[in-house]
Amino acid sequence: MSIKNISELVIAVKGAGEMATGTACRLFQSNFKNIFMMETENPMAVRRQVSFCEAVHDRTVIVEGVTAKKVLQPDDFQTAWDAEQVPIIVDPDWNSIKLIKPHVVIDAIIAKRNLGTNLSEAPLVIGLGPGFEAGKDVHMVMETNRGHNLGRVILKGCPEPNTGAPGNISGYTKERVLRAPCSGIFKSSLVIGTLVKKNDVIGYVDDTPVITQIDGIVRGQIRNNMNVTDKLKIGDIDPRGEVEYCTTISEKARAIGGSVLEAILRKYNK
Repeated sequence: MSIKNISELVIAVKGAGEMATGTACRLFQSNFKNIFMMETENPMAVRRQVSFCEAVHDRTVIVEGVTAKKVLQPDDFQTAWDAEQVPIIVDPDWNSIKLIKPHVVIDAIIAKRNLGTNLSEAPLVIGLGPGFEAGKDVHMVMETNRGHNLGRVILKGCPEPNTGAPGNISGYTKERVLRAPCSGIFKSSLVIGTLVKKNDVIGYVDDTPVITQIDGIVRGQIRNNMNVTDKLKIGDIDPRGEVEYCTTISEKARAIGGSVLEAILRKYNK
């Protein structure tokens, strides 16, 4: 697929969760408008108010002024692009890549392992976080671990390994994450943005309560009536208590989005 201007690049994003959405928004606001995102049939985002994958459930989602819209087939991508929207398609096998032949493929699933992404998918293939090796299965890898190297563009080798621990916010790491106490159906009467106290019950998995470990605000929470497995991450308490953080892209997602933008410019802005 030939282009006359770098802004015409077609960019495919695997996944449409929080980090994928932050990346897509960064690119879109940098005038890369021909983006499409591929998701599973029933995505389960925690930070739902900043995740384009919610369009799979709700048809349309807006994050910081950028609109994502669910489409049914790749033929619908152009209509969405003409309307300055990011099309989201249910395509867990990434068949759209073979049909569209994008210039850039970004694996933003954050699975902590490679689920099949390879160098042959596009002239520029980018992986986010652990599970990828630059020069082997992707061209470039973005460092996603919080700290000094967050957002670093890796041209050869691997990013830092998965620590298994959530990032530190106001001195809290694993304490701020809500996990399913057992397998079952999650239900909650609370909405994202609710202030909570330590030991509050925020919902139930079947009949077992989900209890907070710290004071803060419900920054993220999966949808009601979702089937969850034991210990699955189902919510996020932010000890800073700022309501606006629930609906805005995090500093981590912005940094990663910026590094992806850098990677694309390294390849195509010559």
